[in-house]
This record gives sequence, C-alpha cells and structure tokens, in this order.
Amino acid sequence: MVESQQDNTAATKQMNLRRYIRQQPVMLALLAVFGVIFFLAAAGLSRAYHAQRSALGNRWFSRGVVDLHAGRYDRAVTEFRAALLYSRDNYDYQLNLAEALTGLKRTDEAYSYLVNLWDRQPENGVVNLELSRIAAQRGQTEQAQRYYHNAIYAVWPGDQELKRRDTRFELIEYLLNIHAKAQAQAELIALEENLGEDPALQKRVGDLFLRAEDYEHALAAYRLGLKSDRHNEGALAGTGRAAFQLGRYPLAERYLQAAVAANPGDTESAERLMTTELLLHMDPFRRQISEEERARIVVDAFAVAGRRLSSCATPKAAEGSIGAQTSLADSWAKLKPRLSEQELRRDPDLVEQAMELVFEIERQTSATCGTPTGTDLALLLIAKLHEGT
Repeated sequence: MVESQQDNTAATKQMNLRRYIRQQPVMLALLAVFGVIFFLAAAGLSRAYHAQRSALGNRWFSRGVVDLHAGRYDRAVTEFRAALLYSRDNYDYQLNLAEALTGLKRTDEAYSYLVNLWDRQPENGVVNLELSRIAAQRGQTEQAQRYYHNAIYAVWPGDQELKRRDTRFELIEYLLNIHAKAQAQAELIALEENLGEDPALQKRVGDLFLRAEDYEHALAAYRLGLKSDRHNEGALAGTGRAAFQLGRYPLAERYLQAAVAANPGDTESAERLMTTELLLHMDPFRRQISEEERARIVVDAFAVAGRRLSSCATPKAAEGSIGAQTSLADSWAKLKPRLSEQELRRDPDLVEQAMELVFEIERQTSATCGTPTGTDLALLLIAKLHEGT
C-alpha cells in the first residue's frame, strides 16, 4: 500500500515536471513578448521626449534667427540660449548665438563660442569670417587676415563662390581702412581673375583700385565693365579719373566729357574735366601747334606763374621757402623784359628757359601754399608731365 502511494506520488511529480517543461517555452515566449513591448514603449517614450525637446529647441532657434536678421540682438541672444537648453552641443545654435553676441559688441563672449566651434570645424566659412571680424576690431591685423583667408577658401552653405567673393571684398575694405594698400592691390588682382565682365562688379573693383592707388588696374576694370554697359555714369567718371591720375589726359578728357554729359550733377568730374582741358590747352610742348601759338601760351603761362608767386608770398612760410621764393621772384623779374611773343618765336631756347622757371615757381609755391587750382594746377600737372624730358 505504501509502495503504491509512493508510486502514485512519483507519477504525479513526473507529470507535473512534464507539464512544466511543456509550459516553459510558452512562458519564456510571453516574457520575451512583454520585454519587447516594454522596450518599444520605452523607446517610443524616449523618442517622443527627445522629439519634443528638439521641437522646442527649433522653435526658439527659429525665433532667434528672425530677430538676429532684424537686428534685435538682445532678444536673439535670449532665444538662442533658450534653444541651447534643449540641445547644448548644437553647432548652429551656438554659431548663431555667437553672431548675436557680436551684434551686441559682446565680442569676448562671442569669441569663446567661436573658438570652440572652430576647433570642431576649422573649415567652416561663417566661423572664420566672424573670427576675422573680431580680430579686426581688436586690431589684430595678422590674425584678421589669416581668418579672412581661411574664410575665402572655406566651406560655405549655398552659393560658395558668391560667399567667397563677398568675403574677399570685405577683406579688401579692411585692408584699405588700415592703409595696407599694397596688400589690397594684391587681393584685388586675385579677385579680378574670375570676375568676368559684369559692369557692376567691374565698377566696384575699379573704385577699390582707385582707393588703393593702382590706377592702371582701375582703368582696365572700368573699361572692361563699359564693354557691357557703355553709358554707366560711375564707370565713365572712374575711367576719366584713372586716366587723369596716369597722366593720359586726352583719354581722360574723352571719358570725363562723357561722364559729365551723362550726369551733369557730377561736379567732381566737371572740375577734373576743366583742369584737363586747361592742361591740354596750356601745354606749349604738345605736338602739332604753330610757333605763334606756342609763344602766346608761354607768355600767358609766365604771367600766371608771376601772379601765383606774388599771392603765395607769406610771412608764415619757412625761412628757406621765403629765400627760395625771393630768388624765383628775382629770376622772374629779370626774364620778364625779354619775354615777348616775337622774341620767343625767334629764340626757341628762351621757351625752354621761361617754362623751366614757370614750372619751378609752381612746384615751390605748391609746397609752400598748398595745391593750387585752375590754371596754376594745370601748369603744375604740365610740369609733372614733362619731368625728365
């Protein structure tokens, strides 16, 4: 009986064990399903959480961009900082915050952000440009130029060529403002290589070449732009000015006449045209004029120089200048009785002697009394034109 009960107990345990073994895969499968469900739920909640944070960050960032572009820098700073609460390492958020801080002249704060951003992406054009501007404000010329050059050859979003060109224009303006004209000329020459014949761009480059005192390249840039826009008032005036500075007065006269005709209100070109016409008329050494006309021109120029010498006599002049002017006055007075049109036609050497004295008077009085105007300016330019001949 006892043995029978033991057999029944053993049989029951064996059946339970078999049932458990059969149920275990089902339980494991259920647990796995529940685990996957919980994992997906947790992942979904996490994604939703991060999506919400991202959406909030983007919302603050969008507001900041609007205010930044509108020049409301204080509001933009607040909004970009709010955006960074939701994404502390976001590159664009930090970059725009730095731009807003720069707008508020809080350059030290902006610089700290920009340096970190540069370490992460040294090829970023916007970062390099902002760093160049801060260095320029601080008077750090070498650093400013280095960052400007980095920006010119950096990676830019959108139209890279346009951004690089605009950056080089900004660098040139900076160099001109610090009177680094030779460096500005080099940058302008590099810029001009791929500029094409766009009249607006060529005029802009011509204007910059004028400021850099590179009149040959200025003349070339203006004339290239005029091929596409022959009536551009600014380019006509610029061409006339560049030719004037180069001493190419017939060419200057032609373009200045066109500039004044196109824009009668251009008083600067009108004054330069008047000087050019006086110069061309008063030069006794120009070709294809008669001996009679040459003699008349010399007599008139001699009289003009005498009046300039008299009006420039001033007790405020330096002692050496007074002595030089006295000597010139004596020379003028001694030569005057011999100076007649008849005598000048008879003696060509007298033409040379008289004009040498005229030129020396104009040079001396220019140094003593400042740059002349009118006929005296024309004679001074004629003197420069014939120096060494």
